[in-house]
Amino acid sequence: MSIAIPADMQRIFDAQVANQWKVKATTAEERKAKLTKFKNAVEAHADDIVAAVRQDTRKPIGEINTTEVMGVMGNIQRNIDNVEEWMKPTEVATSMNPADSAMIVPEARGVCLILGPWNFPLGLTFGPLAAAIAAGNCCMVKLTDLCPATAKIAGVIIREVFDENEVALFEGEVEVAQALLELPFHHIFFTGSTRVGKIVMAAAAKNLASVTLELGGKSPVVIGKDADIEAVAAALANAKQFNGGQACICPDYVFVPTDKKDALVEAFGRHVAANLYEGGEINKEAIAQIVNDRNFSRVKGLLDDAIEHGAKVEVGGMTEEGDLTIHPTMLTDVTPEMEILREEIFAPLLPVMTYDDLSEVTDYIAARDKPLALYIWSKDDATVDSVLSHTSSGGVTINGVFSHYLENNLPFGGVNQSGMGSYHGYFGFKAFSHERAVYKHAA
Repeated sequence: MSIAIPADMQRIFDAQVANQWKVKATTAEERKAKLTKFKNAVEAHADDIVAAVRQDTRKPIGEINTTEVMGVMGNIQRNIDNVEEWMKPTEVATSMNPADSAMIVPEARGVCLILGPWNFPLGLTFGPLAAAIAAGNCCMVKLTDLCPATAKIAGVIIREVFDENEVALFEGEVEVAQALLELPFHHIFFTGSTRVGKIVMAAAAKNLASVTLELGGKSPVVIGKDADIEAVAAALANAKQFNGGQACICPDYVFVPTDKKDALVEAFGRHVAANLYEGGEINKEAIAQIVNDRNFSRVKGLLDDAIEHGAKVEVGGMTEEGDLTIHPTMLTDVTPEMEILREEIFAPLLPVMTYDDLSEVTDYIAARDKPLALYIWSKDDATVDSVLSHTSSGGVTINGVFSHYLENNLPFGGVNQSGMGSYHGYFGFKAFSHERAVYKHAA
């Protein structure tokens, strides 16, 4: 059933369709000027951004500054620094006549829709927007309805910087996003759950729009038999504290050698305590709350189901519904039938399984949906190569966490159930560009 498109939304879309050719023809200098104005506006509203995201999510202020302010400004600056080079045609050799010439010309896709998530509401919306502007597109933008304060300040920034016939932001509930998906965009960039990603892709198919889908999944951690357990535990404790474990690339479950399990449990508990607790009380200013009541109930349900079916709480296990706090928790004796190993967790819960032979691990991972991230801890090349050869994932970090995401010279994206397409740095410019083939015969 089609959804009625509000008149104002249709008017702005029509204006962007008419304006797309002018925007497409802009020079690198003109795009740099827009991006510079965009970056300056983010900087000018930094305090407003922190207050808004804090209101919506109770994130630690340091995390907000890192991901929603400095990270955004860094993304915009990266586009400013490189857009001139990225816009240049790439000459290719001709196979028919050496006197002819051929080149690949990056051109704007046209009018794009960017749909952002709630876990990093500005960082994962303004990052793609910067790439779309660098590539010469018009854009309509919608932040999640779960972050209304952030959406409001994002709208202020966009209206200060852009005319609505080039970039426009829409606030409101899910019905607004549904109406936007009825419009015949040229490209849709969506960050969120796999479930909603399927809805976005179905909507795009009606108009043969191309898509970039940044989804999620259950990202495994494989601890090799030679791994430094202390380093692994510290990294996992930090990862599960960051945004309260609500990140698409957060480690979701762990495989550890049987004889290293107890050491991992002890070290993880010690690092969590050092990071978050004082006098036995958790410092709630240092960890984000679960985003809303529905997700809190979902996560608590995963924990309760695991315990009911025999999982053992080794670290944490406390939940505080009053302010949506879930303490970092490590579980052992988990089995594949438990919901916690079937559903993406998106919270500071960490189930641990043991293994004796590496093939048990790779067989388990390969039999399931391809994850967005995969983490391998080992200095043994054979171990690393075996895991890489027998599994698939959007990206991989070896002996660390999140690094394949943070490195902007690498493409970031999923595969199959964890996403489609990639972005970051040059790859973001590519995501919002069509590679146009141009062949010129010699006169």
